[in-house]
Amino acid sequence: MLEFENVSKSFWTGRQRKVILDRATFRVELGNSLGILAPNGTGKTTIINMMAGLEKPDEGTISRNCRVSFPLGFMGGVVNKHTATENARYIARLYGLDPDYVEAFSRWLCGIDEYFDMPVGTFSSGMRSRFSFSLLLALEFDIYLIDEGMPATTDAEFNRKAGTILRDRLQGATVIVVSHQAQTLEKFCRSAAVLRDGQLHMFDTLEEAKQLYDYSHQG
Repeated sequence: MLEFENVSKSFWTGRQRKVILDRATFRVELGNSLGILAPNGTGKTTIINMMAGLEKPDEGTISRNCRVSFPLGFMGGVVNKHTATENARYIARLYGLDPDYVEAFSRWLCGIDEYFDMPVGTFSSGMRSRFSFSLLLALEFDIYLIDEGMPATTDAEFNRKAGTILRDRLQGATVIVVSHQAQTLEKFCRSAAVLRDGQLHMFDTLEEAKQLYDYSHQG
């Protein structure tokens, strides 16, 4: 379970205080994947980062009694001056996994051949995305975090392999995905929430969430 209790988060933009969450309380139970609908610029990535523990709330508590992934595409744990091989083995040790397995899995999934033994800082954005995605799939989590704002990869073979593995993983895992488009959530979630005015409005169905989301856009 992942739970937010009276969580507040805001930023000073230089001109005004932008409220991301205002004393928000909600929980995500394992087995009940959640989609969050929010317009661009309202703090989708901030919420995902707080769920992962990458950002702290200003107030309130965030509880995790399960394995929560880093956000899909997150590169914060990767050191640019080290090779993909070195990074994969380091991440494996952080999570208590077999470095040989994580390296071999990531090397196979990335499909970048000799570049895997070069510094990650020399990678193109597409290669970096493939490497971070392969690390996410090499590790097993109870809850996977997906932010639509993360960089995508255009490599068709990688997308086919990674998509198949992700679908298999998600059959036994819970997903939290944030997006400004309802059709993105349809692939993953039955229940959904709408981020509006610092509050997360929870609904049992995506259809109910879409009604509020569409209405708030019109207002």
